[in-house]
Amino acid sequence: MPERLISIEDLSVSFTTDEGQFKAVDRVSFHIDEGEVLGIVGESGCGKSVTALSMMRLVPCPPGSIDSGCILYKDRDLLTLGRKELQTIRGKGISMIFQEPLSALSPLQTIGRQLEEVVRIHTNVSAREARRISQTWLEKVKIPDAAERLHAYPYQLSGGMQQRIMIAMALMLAPDLIIADEPTTALDVTIQAQVFQLILEMKQARASILLITHDMGVVWDMCDRVVVMYASRIVETGPVADIFARPAHPYTRGLLDSIPRLGDGSGKRLTAISGNVPSPLDYPSGCHFRDRCRHAFERCAAEEPLFVEVSEGHQAACFIAGE
Repeated sequence: MPERLISIEDLSVSFTTDEGQFKAVDRVSFHIDEGEVLGIVGESGCGKSVTALSMMRLVPCPPGSIDSGCILYKDRDLLTLGRKELQTIRGKGISMIFQEPLSALSPLQTIGRQLEEVVRIHTNVSAREARRISQTWLEKVKIPDAAERLHAYPYQLSGGMQQRIMIAMALMLAPDLIIADEPTTALDVTIQAQVFQLILEMKQARASILLITHDMGVVWDMCDRVVVMYASRIVETGPVADIFARPAHPYTRGLLDSIPRLGDGSGKRLTAISGNVPSPLDYPSGCHFRDRCRHAFERCAAEEPLFVEVSEGHQAACFIAGE
């Protein structure tokens, strides 16, 4: 049996804005085992990225606040650690590929300086060796003229190159857990495939991966298990094969029905999920999805659905999940 690497238990995160306070993450719980790829999928604004930032203790405070829960990494609660303890874990223990590279890269330092700093903070190698490692990883993520790019500043590179540098920075120390937040958004299809292959190689070396995406096709190709989020809450979780074969929550079924399928010859139009994602300042009572669900009935407005065991390891928060 694989060992558990990290457990998130009853995590709640809120933000205060001029319009009021809202929950971005509402009592979220899941775990990741050693060597496992876990996907978190859902529409923009559902809480995926905030969950990841909470795991790195990077939620800006204010306006954000981690209200409750614990994040157990190797039996240590990350939410109780001091700054120095966190610094030893970030990068070497847990690393993150950010969705927006320009917000994570310093505009005042060269690419080489930033990569080498990551290496030297966590290892005892020489400056020359740190530069060699940095150049090697730029080559691994397919940066052309890698030796020259070490002298460049972020603004001198395209968005795609900046993203690949972020990926190199996250992978180069062989961390226990890689959090990848939409890691290939700015990349073309060929480079996407190469990056995903690199990530899978890290898995083969026993790294765990949390892959945040809106693309169910990527989940199918990359993940062992999947967590489906909607409007700050987890609505379904389970092994990828089970979720795709027997989706138990209407929202998950809607996501899967919206995937284009080539070559089926049916000419069938894609099925869209009706309605709009609710404002986080005004979520519906009971089930947050009920205003968009064609199966909703009175109980859905009166009560919040609890998780129902659909099959071993497969759960859904829906009153009709077992039907």
